Amino acid sequence: MTQSPKPRPLDGITVVSLEHAIAAPFCTRQLADLGARVIKIERPGVGDFARGYDERVNGLSSHFVWTNRSKQSLSLDLKQAEALPLLEKLLEGADVLVQNLAPGAATRLGLSYEALRERFPRLIVCDISGYGEGGPYEKKKAYDLLIQSEGGFLSVTGGAGPNEMAKAGCSIADIAAGMYAYSGILSALLLRERTGEGSRIDVSMLESLVEWMGYPMYYAYQDAPPPPRAGASHATIYPYGPFPAGDGGTVMLGLQNEREWRAFCDKVLRQPELADDERFSANFKRSANRDALRALIVEAFASLPAAEVVARLEQAQIANAHVNDMAGVWAHPQLQARQRWTSIDSPAGRLPALLPPASSSAFVPRMDAVPALGGDSDTLLAELGCTAADIQRLRATGTV
Repeated sequence: MTQSPKPRPLDGITVVSLEHAIAAPFCTRQLADLGARVIKIERPGVGDFARGYDERVNGLSSHFVWTNRSKQSLSLDLKQAEALPLLEKLLEGADVLVQNLAPGAATRLGLSYEALRERFPRLIVCDISGYGEGGPYEKKKAYDLLIQSEGGFLSVTGGAGPNEMAKAGCSIADIAAGMYAYSGILSALLLRERTGEGSRIDVSMLESLVEWMGYPMYYAYQDAPPPPRAGASHATIYPYGPFPAGDGGTVMLGLQNEREWRAFCDKVLRQPELADDERFSANFKRSANRDALRALIVEAFASLPAAEVVARLEQAQIANAHVNDMAGVWAHPQLQARQRWTSIDSPAGRLPALLPPASSSAFVPRMDAVPALGGDSDTLLAELGCTAADIQRLRATGTV
């Protein structure tokens, strides 16, 4: 285990997770980063189906490597008669149970908060689902892209054409739900310190993403037109997006206020008179007249290499960025300079891993191995009192 010279916030906390895909694993990985012991329950022989999404990381799945470091894997078939008693033994020493099984599955297994609270009064139960408990969508299957669609994200993302909607390049609905589950569990642990009692957290992927959709929803308040899809540019702030330079490069830039607009006209475009052009004298006017303004900017940049555009933007104190691909992010000089990369063990050997973004002066985050399927089963079963003969029998029956 990664050593920390000082205690981690969740040292001594045990999390049992019936998890697959992204939302719950992403949540519990954050808890593991803070020192929690996370026991991941997986189906024998198959495991979390995210293990099979691809083989891009030395034969391992990119999704799985990202969301499952620092966990222990216990293979356990919950449909077998001896499995639930073993799980209940685990819960005797657990602080948190997380699950993102199919809708209703945890209740059918007797693992709802209501079924567990009498036996485990200090247990925090976090249920993650597509649409939450109750309502007409309660039992509806949900995956990340489907929630992006239901939550309105697709309607404001992509190109302007009628068939140019675009999904996010990563699983934002899953990530949103995972982060709200994570913060909900932390708040429940704090509350338990005051009350001595556990609680239930109900996290909906839809509600998590709709919370993130607050700006476009309020923009379209009372049936007003929603923000138009604008590709990689901002829908309602302009200029704020990518622009081509004369050497074929692309520069991403953004203006947020009138002071920056004047500096942009004077020091970047070198057309100070443009600042007072009535078409562009306020952000809402610049956005409404973006086609005309874009043409002027593209014309000004056409004779300049991207490096010169960036130099002018820096001199004018206008925010700008490189348009990096994944190779560029792996090699990003800021991440290198801040020493944000470390390495972790995995069944495929050592792998690079980004340290948690919330860098603390108080402790070293836990950065342990990505587990093999069932790789910790024998250790965990022995802790539950199983003998070697018991474990052999459980394997023979397909329980583990």
